[in-house]
Amino acid sequence: MVPWEGYVSDETMGTFAPIVLYWVYAGGYQLHRRPLERFRLHTRAEEEEKNLVSLPAVVRGVLLQQLVQAIVAMILFMVTSDISVTVVQSSIAVQIFQFLIAMLVMDSWQYFVHRYMHQNKFLYRHIHSQHHRLIVPYAIGALYNHPLEGLLLDTLGGAISFLVSGMTPRTAVFFFCFAVLKTVDDHCGLWLPYNIFQNLFQNNTAYHDIHHQLQGTKYNYSQPFFSIWDKILGTHMPYNLVSRKEGGFEARPSRD
Repeated sequence: MVPWEGYVSDETMGTFAPIVLYWVYAGGYQLHRRPLERFRLHTRAEEEEKNLVSLPAVVRGVLLQQLVQAIVAMILFMVTSDISVTVVQSSIAVQIFQFLIAMLVMDSWQYFVHRYMHQNKFLYRHIHSQHHRLIVPYAIGALYNHPLEGLLLDTLGGAISFLVSGMTPRTAVFFFCFAVLKTVDDHCGLWLPYNIFQNLFQNNTAYHDIHHQLQGTKYNYSQPFFSIWDKILGTHMPYNLVSRKEGGFEARPSRD
C-alpha cells in the first residue's frame, strides 16, 4: 500500500514524482543558501565569477531535459506494462536487491558514457561542456546538460537500470526518486555534517566538486552512487577537505 494508490498509477508517479521532487529538493537548497553559507565549498564570489551561465538559463535547460525525460518514461512504462495483468510486488529483500542492481547498472552506464564525453573532443566541445559551464555547482543545476547528453546519460541510463533490474513500476518510483535526490545533493555545493548522502557515500558533493574543478576534469567520472569504476580504472582523485578562514570548506585535489 502506497499513498498514491487509488489516485494515480505507479507509472504516472514514476514519470512525474522524480521531476516534482527535483524542484522541491533543489528549490529548498536554493531558498536556504544564505543560512547555509558556512557550509559552502566555494564562496559566492567564486560562483559569480567562474560560472559561465545564468540561473534562468540553467532553469530552462533543466526543464527541457525533464520534458524529454517524461516523454521517454511514459513510452517506457507504456511498452513494458500490461494492463491485463495484475502486478505483484516482490518481497522487500528482492526489491533491495533490485535497487542495488539498478544502482550498479546506472553507475556503470554513466561512468563510461560520461568518461567518453570527456575524452572525445567533439562530444566535449559541443555537448558535455554545457554541464561544465557550472564550474561551481549548485543544486538546481544538477540536471543542467545538453539535451542530447540528458537523453543519453540520465534518461537512457535510468531506463536501462529499470529494465535490467526487473523492478516493477512501483519500485521504480522509489528508485528514480532516490537517484534524483542523490544527483541533486551531489551538485549542491555544500558540505553538510549531518547529510546522510554525504556520510554514507564516498561519491558525494565534495567528490563531484573535484570533477568540476579545472584540475579534476579527467578524474572522478563516477556518478551518482559509487566510486568503483574510478578506482578500478585509475581515474579516482582523492581530496582533502579543509576549512576556509572566511567560513565554509574547500575540497583540494590530491594524489596518492
